[in-house]
Amino acid sequence: MTFNPNRVSLILSLLAVIAGVALIVWLVPLLSGLLSTERPAGQVGYDSSTVRAEVLEILESGQITLGERPQRYQVFTARVLEGDFAGQIVEIEYGLQQIRSNDADVRPGEVVLITVGVRPDGKIIAFFTDFIRTGSILQLFLLFVLISILIGGWKGLRGLLGIALSLLVIVLYIIPQILAGKNPVLVSIIGSFGFLAVSLYIVYGWTLKTHAAVLGMLIALIITGTLAWVSINFTRLSGFGDENVMFLAQMTATPLDLRGLLLGGMIIGALGVLDDLVISQSSAVFELHGANPALSLGFLYRRAMNIGRDHVAATVNTLVLAYAGASLPMLLLFSLNNQNVALLLNLDFIAEEVVRTLVGSVGLFASVPITTALACLAAVHSHRLGKWRRWLGPETGSEEHTHSH
Repeated sequence: MTFNPNRVSLILSLLAVIAGVALIVWLVPLLSGLLSTERPAGQVGYDSSTVRAEVLEILESGQITLGERPQRYQVFTARVLEGDFAGQIVEIEYGLQQIRSNDADVRPGEVVLITVGVRPDGKIIAFFTDFIRTGSILQLFLLFVLISILIGGWKGLRGLLGIALSLLVIVLYIIPQILAGKNPVLVSIIGSFGFLAVSLYIVYGWTLKTHAAVLGMLIALIITGTLAWVSINFTRLSGFGDENVMFLAQMTATPLDLRGLLLGGMIIGALGVLDDLVISQSSAVFELHGANPALSLGFLYRRAMNIGRDHVAATVNTLVLAYAGASLPMLLLFSLNNQNVALLLNLDFIAEEVVRTLVGSVGLFASVPITTALACLAAVHSHRLGKWRRWLGPETGSEEHTHSH
C-alpha cells in the first residue's frame, strides 16, 4: 500500500475539525450559563432591575434644550415583561434629563430595556436604559455566515468554526482564569496560541504550510509578549488607562494584576492580525515553490519577502487606522479643547494605545521574516524530513494547488 500524504492530511484535518466541534459543544453549556438573564442580587450595572418592557403608547414628544444642545424627547408608557415588576404599567421619560440621539425614537409595540426600582415612598419608578438589538445582531450574523459559506465554501465553513472556537476560549477560559487571579500574561499566551493554532489547522488542514505558519506565529508571539513586557515597564504604564479597569478593580474581590492584564490585552490584540500575516506569508512561499520547484532557498526567500513587505506595510496601516477610528470621539474632544500633544502623550490612557500600536506593529514586522524563513526551509528541504514526512502531511491542501495568493 503506497503512502498518500494527502490522505493523511485529510484524516488529521478531519480530526482537528472534530476536536474543535467537540470543544465547542463542551463549552456551549458553560456559555449559556454566562448568558442567562438571571443575575445574583446586589450585582452592579445591568442587574436584575434592568428588564425588558413593551412600549404601549407615546404620551408626549417634542424638542428640549439640554446643555445648549437641542434634542428630541419622549414620554411613553410601557408594560414590564419580566422580573419582580412583571405586568406593571410604568411611565418613562426619554430625553428630558439625559443626552440622546435625535434619530433614536422609541416606537409603540417595540420591546426595550428599562431599569425599574422603588422609591422610599413605595412608588415604582422606571428609566429608559437601551434598545434591544439582539434580533438585529442575529440577522447580521446570519448574513455574515451565509456570505462566508457562499464565497468561502468548505473553507469558509471551517473558518466560522475557528471563529466560534476562538471566542469561546476567550469567554470561557481566558476571562475566567484572569478573574480567578491567574497570571494574565501566561493565560493569554496559552489560550490565544491554543485556539489560533487549532483554528489554523481546522481551516487550512494538516500541512507543511500550516506547520510553518503556526511555528512562526509562536515565535512572533513570544517576541511580542517580551517586547510588551519591556515596553510597559519602560514607559511605566499602570494598567489604569481604561476606565473599565477601574470598575473591574472595584467590582471583583480577587486582586488582579492590572499591568499583566494590559499586557495580555496587547498580546491578544496583536494576534488578531498576526494569524492573517503568518498564514498568508506561508501560503505565498509554497505557491511560489509550487510554481517553480527549482527556485533556490535564497531566491525563494527574497521573492516571498517582497510579498511580505507589501502585506505587512498595509497591515500595520490598517492596525493604526483601526485604533485611530476607535479613538475618534476622544481625538475630536481633545482637538476642541486645544490640548497640548506632548501633554496628551503622557496621559495613561493615551500612552497605552500608542504603546499597544507600536508593540503590535513590531510583532507583525517580526513575524514576516520568521515565517518566511520557516516556510522556505520546509518547502525546499521537505524531502529531507525522512520518516517524519509521512506524518507532517503534504506541502499544501489538495484544494489549494491551483490557488494563487
